[in-house]
Amino acid sequence: MVDKATFTAMYENFDKEVVVEIIDIFIKEYPERMAQLQNDIHAGDLDSLYKHAHSLKGVIANFYDEDARQLALALETKGKTHDATGVEDLFIQLKTACESLLAELTLLRKAYV
Repeated sequence: MVDKATFTAMYENFDKEVVVEIIDIFIKEYPERMAQLQNDIHAGDLDSLYKHAHSLKGVIANFYDEDARQLALALETKGKTHDATGVEDLFIQLKTACESLLAELTLLRKAYV
């Protein structure tokens, strides 16, 4: 869930167009990012999983969604430590959290248009 108070405070001095662009980039790149993670898991490529999860974690941090960020961090850690146990379950949880984030961002975006 987006911490809307923190999000609003952090972006209050930004042009609305910039905030919309940040949201739009996440929405546009989301399917490919999730496909990359899923491919990494299925291929057992933990080095790539680490990199992709780390990147997604950073993007999620822009929206102050701590639940989704923690799940991305957990996948990142699994990749970094080469521990594949539970990565599929973590991915499913992350996907669910990110889908909620997408829905929230779609609504939040309307406030900046």
